[in-house]
Amino acid sequence: MKFTTTALTAAMLAGSSLAAPRAGLAERLEKRGALPRQSLPLNKIDNTAEENGVLLKENSGDSNIEYSKNWGGVVREKPPASGTYTAVSATFTVPSPTPTDNSGEMQAASAWVGIDGDTYTAAILQTGVDFWTQNGTVSFDAWYEWYPNNANNFDLDVSAGDVIFAKVESSSPSQGVAIIENQSSGQSVTTTLSAPSTTATLAGQNVEWIVEDFNSGTSMVALVNFDKVTFSGAQAKSSEDEDFGVNDSAILEIQQNGKVLAEVNIQSDTEFDVTYQ
Repeated sequence: MKFTTTALTAAMLAGSSLAAPRAGLAERLEKRGALPRQSLPLNKIDNTAEENGVLLKENSGDSNIEYSKNWGGVVREKPPASGTYTAVSATFTVPSPTPTDNSGEMQAASAWVGIDGDTYTAAILQTGVDFWTQNGTVSFDAWYEWYPNNANNFDLDVSAGDVIFAKVESSSPSQGVAIIENQSSGQSVTTTLSAPSTTATLAGQNVEWIVEDFNSGTSMVALVNFDKVTFSGAQAKSSEDEDFGVNDSAILEIQQNGKVLAEVNIQSDTEFDVTYQ
């Protein structure tokens, strides 16, 4: 399996600040109930599934739309004929989340880019931003993750309205890099990652641009009202240095308890919206 190393080497030599445990992380984890944060592979819904007695929909009649409990966005499910996926990136603006009720309980979502995790579920290399509310407080965290490990936070300040560039790239099935640039503040962070085990290496079979209802501990958090996340400049690269956008990809919409909570609208080959319903 051939992997490109050009962008990875450039990122490592660019002088960006390295990832580190962010100040105050322990306090934020305590607010979340002292549970770890983790993205999970795609939890796709089929037309025989029921949730709380409600028959779930398989699709809306559009053959490109699939329903998922946890992922909303776009995923390229098939690797290029001439190789594998080795990089994925996009830019998005951090939304201002609002709670869907007055319970004060944590509600959250996350916007990220990643390699694998759909048809190939042994590993995901990903990076992105969490946005969440609890007891009237709105918080944001930039993070990176090599699933099945839990996520780690970057030492990067993020606020609503910030323009974020996110990218992950692999140099081999067991080595990669995660990059986030806060284009509003001019700060950037980079870290290199290794596969957690020999059974959690990348295959380069999928790339995705996702808004996720992620897990804290063993359960998904309640999905917050994130209004809309627009991914622009969406691009994937192959091991043969080919470029791909979101056209001819699977569209994923979040559905829970028989209700669609996040819809996707494709604007172009490099731009689309994920909108909270």
